[in-house]
Amino acid sequence: MYTPPHFSETDDARIAALCAAYPLAAVVAMTAEGPLVNHLPLLRDGDGFQGHVALANPMHRQIAPDTPVVAIFTAAQGYVSPNWYPSKGVTHKAVPTWNYQVVHVHGQLSFSHEDRDKRRAVSLLTSHHERATNGADGWRMGDAPADFLQAMLDGIVAMRLTVHRVEAKSKLNQNRAPGDVASVIDALESVGNRGLAAAMRGVRPS
Repeated sequence: MYTPPHFSETDDARIAALCAAYPLAAVVAMTAEGPLVNHLPLLRDGDGFQGHVALANPMHRQIAPDTPVVAIFTAAQGYVSPNWYPSKGVTHKAVPTWNYQVVHVHGQLSFSHEDRDKRRAVSLLTSHHERATNGADGWRMGDAPADFLQAMLDGIVAMRLTVHRVEAKSKLNQNRAPGDVASVIDALESVGNRGLAAAMRGVRPS
């Protein structure tokens, strides 16, 4: 990924937080049939990421164990108008741009049809998101009838992404003057893009 030094994201905690906050990843691999792309929620689990796919999804047959894959997590993003830069009124040296945060996780996928692995994958994902969504009242796997839950598990394949390398980029106007950055944050708030505004508050211009 093309990443100028001032846009490189190297803070491990911030990278982990981005993946956790925006877990729907585009999983990309090259197969004998050509590029394969699937959008799947993934959750960090030790030295890798855990997820699952539908049994009907052919990706678990198309991706060989030694195939390099990339999981792309796209976080806050949005258009930035040059009209938002106070410096434009002085120099007129400004053009539109797009601010964004993205994480590329390079690694290899493994799939499992074992019931225990599928239960663990579903439990990890649902407990995490139910706790964040509903707190102590979150849905639990035991809330569903056993035969119904088993039928659902029979229709999926557990998946694990082993991480080899991580690239992350936060393109958040770090190359602009502090006054321009502050103005962009205010403008993003006014148009409702609070996620990107919050991300920009977390960095400082170079």
